[in-house]
Amino acid sequence: MRSRLCSNIKNDLYSIKGALAVVDGKAKVINEVFCDGLGACISGCPEGALEIIEREALEFDEEAVEKHLESIKDNEYTEAEQIKQIVTEHTHQCGCPSAQTMVFEKTEVQTEVAGKIPSALQQWPVQMHLINPRAPYYQGADVLLAADCVGFSYGDFHRDFLKQKSIAIACPKLDQGKEVYIEKIKTLIDDAKINTLTVTIMEVPCCSGLLALAQEGAKRASRKVPIKNVVVGIQGNIIKEEWV
Repeated sequence: MRSRLCSNIKNDLYSIKGALAVVDGKAKVINEVFCDGLGACISGCPEGALEIIEREALEFDEEAVEKHLESIKDNEYTEAEQIKQIVTEHTHQCGCPSAQTMVFEKTEVQTEVAGKIPSALQQWPVQMHLINPRAPYYQGADVLLAADCVGFSYGDFHRDFLKQKSIAIACPKLDQGKEVYIEKIKTLIDDAKINTLTVTIMEVPCCSGLLALAQEGAKRASRKVPIKNVVVGIQGNIIKEEWV
């Protein structure tokens, strides 16, 4: 029920922009000129019902979007007021899992290794917008594509995930320019000829967008590489680990 209610919030928010609407219980593009193709709605959809596809479509019309938003302002509520109302209406039913305030009760953390644990990081930079997918350390490498929060949530991140891998990190919820990410993943596969791609994400719904970006990049690439998906719980446990 929670996912369904959260999905309703996102559906309502995107319908304000005019590109998406819920038709017969499903999110559909109803006005192509209002869609900029960024793909932000994909990471915002907890049900995983949206995807980027290649087809003939009308060009994005920024002027038309501006006029649409101006027309909204002439109505009873401004866009900001509508968003506030939508979120308020659903708050008592659902909060975005990625933004809910929680405190975890932990017993004393036991460490098996005495002294400092060395970092397994073997490169810089690591943020997806900053990396060069043709850099030497990506050539023929096993690559880890990690959601930002995973490194803080999973205690053995360096030992279990990062060791002997090149890395790129991203946040599918907050980062802008996700089309750039897709192209970089494609370049990693085709030009750097990476060996494998492991995508580590959190269990919160918005995080699944990172796997969707990786799969879209792989779909556009001419080479094929194995992709492994690892889902980490917000308390640091591994929920799912599978090749996709």
